[in-house]
Amino acid sequence: MTVGKKASIVSFENDDVFLKLMEMGLVPGEEIHVEQIAPLGDPLSISVAGYHLSLRLNEASMIWVEDVL
Repeated sequence: MTVGKKASIVSFENDDVFLKLMEMGLVPGEEIHVEQIAPLGDPLSISVAGYHLSLRLNEASMIWVEDVL
């Protein structure tokens, strides 16, 4: 995803990070918005459920999303 894009969380790639991400508010059906991406691509800042969250690229890559129009 690129800065400014919105997407809806569909699922997670594996169960190892599922609980950790859900505790941060990343649940299936929730809409996320990419706010910023660090100059070297890691980490990235997203907004979800009314707050900002920074994710490492390896964590973000385990989230399956679909674009929101």
